[in-house]
Amino acid sequence: MPMRTAKLSAQMLARLRALKAFLFDVDGVLTDGALTFTSQGFESKSFHVADVSAIRLLQQHGVRVGIITGHVSKIVEIRAKELSITDVYQGSLDKVPPYEEFKALYALRDEEIAFMADGVLDISVLKKVGFAATPSNAHASVKHASHYIASLPGGHGAVKEVIDLVLRSREPIR
Repeated sequence: MPMRTAKLSAQMLARLRALKAFLFDVDGVLTDGALTFTSQGFESKSFHVADVSAIRLLQQHGVRVGIITGHVSKIVEIRAKELSITDVYQGSLDKVPPYEEFKALYALRDEEIAFMADGVLDISVLKKVGFAATPSNAHASVKHASHYIASLPGGHGAVKEVIDLVLRSREPIR
């Protein structure tokens, strides 16, 4: 059963402490999933500032961050560049090949990678990683495949909530 509270079990702590990399889906995770288009065809997305700050903090703690998304968007390229995320896989409806490429590129094992996603196309990767997380508003089958369900929806601080768990797991026990 996925964890829904901030209390960390010994098993959850072990999963979190093993992480060397964290991959994120974009729409529905880093954003609320809404795609807005102007009459001129320009797209816009909203990213929660707390999530962005948390990603930077995660990187400062030596965790490699990447993106795997089914949608292709210039906005994702821009945001990734602002966050110094160089591993960006867009247009990937089957997310296993980019996941495997990322894993091989950095000689990582499944248990060293986290993935946060919200859609049914993400389940194949969620089942592979050492730590699978999802926002509160994810599809029911994604929740079932996850180790942790955030209390917040995608694009509204769910990423920060999960990153806080990762960072908390690395604090010395008092």
